[in-house]
Amino acid sequence: MKTAFREKVFEVVRKIPRGECLTYREVARRAGSPRACRAVGNILATHKESGLPCHRVIRSDGTAGGYKGKISLSRVKADMLAKEGMKCIKGFS
Repeated sequence: MKTAFREKVFEVVRKIPRGECLTYREVARRAGSPRACRAVGNILATHKESGLPCHRVIRSDGTAGGYKGKISLSRVKADMLAKEGMKCIKGFS
């Protein structure tokens, strides 16, 4: 299902540079709905778009959060960020 908000989320996430992160809250704000951080998480957990750097979106508390819809893959997400130059994700230094 394509919605205007979903497309805005994808647009924001595509612009996150390698080695940098945004929080789910910041993605929601930049997409025009500052209180929709849970919706951002759901959108990114279920997307099928190839090449979308959704691993660059983290939780506001500094932890990686889930990856591909599974919290058990948060270590994979943190490792991907480390390979891109992120020095530390809270909980995975």
